[in-house]
Amino acid sequence: MTAMALTTLFALIIAHLVGDFLLQPRRWVEARQRDKARAGVLYLHAGVHGLLALAVLVVAGIDPLAAAAWSVTIAASHALIDLGKAHLDPRRLCWFLLDQALHLAVLVGVWLASLGSLAPLAATADWLARPEVMAHGLAYLLVTRPMAIAIALAMRPWSEEVTDPGTLVAAGARIGMLERLLVLTLVLLDELTAVGFLLTAKSVLRFGDLRARRDRKLTEYVLLGTLLSVTATLALGLAVRQLPWTA
Repeated sequence: MTAMALTTLFALIIAHLVGDFLLQPRRWVEARQRDKARAGVLYLHAGVHGLLALAVLVVAGIDPLAAAAWSVTIAASHALIDLGKAHLDPRRLCWFLLDQALHLAVLVGVWLASLGSLAPLAATADWLARPEVMAHGLAYLLVTRPMAIAIALAMRPWSEEVTDPGTLVAAGARIGMLERLLVLTLVLLDELTAVGFLLTAKSVLRFGDLRARRDRKLTEYVLLGTLLSVTATLALGLAVRQLPWTA
């Protein structure tokens, strides 16, 4: 895969982001949600994406007729995907992510078709099959729900003594997951000093609240949970770094 080929893919994605987030006024989105297929701005928005894609493909050296065909494909698929999204709740994150994933899949498909080769897919599959990549992926999966469940079970003997944590529903679990993802990333990058800064920042943010509540049990519970989460993630990250990658 050449650098030019990757540049074309990135340019298509940039064009999509510009069309979807910079060149789409809020009133277009509202009109699409309200009028569905009767909204003229739906097709205007799709046309903007088609023109942006056409410009990218032509600059990339694709034959003008082929570039026009691919740009029409992108515009038509964009209109269909957005029309489908218009029938769903726009406040749900899952639908937003699905919408963007479908657009990205179309762009990747057009990119591969313009290359006339599936070599990038084979190269990606080979990269994903490397033991170090799989080990890193496994580590990132472990620090999400599996470790959250393990920590919750480990903290169960004390959780019943904290009757009113005073937090949003499930907020602690989400914060813990994000914290572990950050700590694991820093450990894998050998930035252990930054882990200390992360812990310090969290302590500063929580100190005032815990001090105001004057609840020693809650303070000890939060401290124990944080140290258990960070320690487990540190151990996992250091273990991954010690794994041999040579056959």
